[in-house]
Order: sequence, then structure tokens, then C-alpha cells
Amino acid sequence: MCLFSLVMLKLKHCLADPVAMWHVKDEIAPAVLLVVDFGGWYRLDSKSSNCSSSEMIQHTQVSVIKDVIVPYTHLLPTLHLSENQKRHNLLYFKGAKHRHRGGLVREKLWDLLINEPGVIMEEGFPNATGREQSIQGMRTSEFCLHPAGDTPTSCRLFDAIQSLCIPVIVSDNIELPFEGMVDYTEFSVFVAVGDALKPSWLVNHIQSFSKQQKDMFRQNMARAQPMFVYDNGHPGGIGPVPLDGAVNNIWKKVHQKLPIIKEAIIREKRKPPGVLVPRRCQCT
Repeated sequence: MCLFSLVMLKLKHCLADPVAMWHVKDEIAPAVLLVVDFGGWYRLDSKSSNCSSSEMIQHTQVSVIKDVIVPYTHLLPTLHLSENQKRHNLLYFKGAKHRHRGGLVREKLWDLLINEPGVIMEEGFPNATGREQSIQGMRTSEFCLHPAGDTPTSCRLFDAIQSLCIPVIVSDNIELPFEGMVDYTEFSVFVAVGDALKPSWLVNHIQSFSKQQKDMFRQNMARAQPMFVYDNGHPGGIGPVPLDGAVNNIWKKVHQKLPIIKEAIIREKRKPPGVLVPRRCQCT
């Protein structure tokens, strides 16, 4: 039963293959999965040879009913509200221009925004060579662009939160960590893909926010920052975890899922033989 299944942890690094576990999908599907998003689970593996339906992870095998969305580990240091300084740039993005799957919108956005005043679009990643550049870019920009890449979310979103850079999330369908415990609309701007791809629309939209609105976004973001932090501040990570940190919040979400999973199992058991009812989740 799903209630007693092993909790599978699928914490991906920003550059990890989003469908890296597709080959064991049947074995792990009934477990409570901890996933950074659902994007890669819906895709055929790009390395598969025959693209058969058996190689696609079905929507019932990962589900908001039983599974828990967890945050990526942020790569940039936390900027506290008291350390925030005047921001001179409007919008910042650092990442690869060319992506596949759902990330094709990124290339279109890049071409639309690259020459806009106050917008910085940089190729690269916040690794050892690009880390300082990313810190500088996020801490001096009012907004940080978050379009889909290979999957809908990435560590970029959580780097923006830790940098107090207001996330601009361009997506029509995204799942985020700890929803119900945190309201992302209090510190993020959500934009439909169709609107974002209209010439000048996105820049005009974020320019319409007043200083008071941006200050409020940033205050709310500062309160939410600890929720997405895994580090407990102890050498080697040995020691108690923060009560308001990511680890405790993950287990709170797992606890919240249990009665929902139990209900789904009971509903499945009472289904009369031969009756076809859409399955809500693969909980058994």
C-alpha cells in the first residue's frame, strides 16, 4: 500500500536528467515520491529507441494527490532584507538560451528581451565560474525571469528567492513546493506564456509595479526564505534541522498527504468489478 511504501527522494541537481528514473517507474510509482517538479515525468525519454507508450511515465504514476514537490537546493547565498540595496536593473536572467521539451519558450523570450533597456540576459550557469556574476545580477535586479527549461522549475527560482529578486514565472502549468503553506503570489509575478511572447508585453507589465508593491513583494519573500533552505548551519550538516526549514516542511507535506492517499485507496477498493473509473493516482 502507498501509505507504507518507501518514500523515494528524487532531489535533482539543476543539470540532472529530468527523466533519469524512468526505467524504474513501475517499481517506484506506488511510493510517495519527493520530486522537484512533474515536468520530466510526463516526457518520453529522449534516449529511448522506439518511443513506445511503455516508456512514458503516465500521469497517474506521479500525482499531486500522493506526491510531494520539494525545492531545488539554492546555489547562491541568502541576502537578508536588511542587506538589500538599491537595484539598478529591471530584469535578470542567466542560463542556457537553447533548451528542448517545454523550454522552447525560453529561446523565444530571449530574442524578445535581449535588446530591451534594463534587461540582462546572460548565457551560463551559477557554477564556480558564473556564481559571482549570478549573485551580482540577481542582487542588482528588481525582477528575475523564470521560464521553463527542460522542466518547469529549476534552482534559478530558489536562487532568486534567496537573492530577494522578485521571480517572474512564465508558465501555464507549474507545480511549486509547499503550496498551501506558502502563497507564491505574495512575492512572485505569474505570467501566461501567450502574454509573455507578445512583443514588449512582459517589460511593460513588470514596469507597472509600484515601488510600494515591489517592497511588499520583497518583505514577503524575506519571510518565506527559510522555508526553502536545507542547510542547518552545522559543519557537515550534522545536527538538528531548522524547524522552519525545507526538511521539516517536506515531512509536513508528507504527513498532509497520508489521509488523501488513504481516501484514494478506499475509493479504488469499492469500485465494482468491470467498472472503468479514471484512476486518480497509482497508490497501490
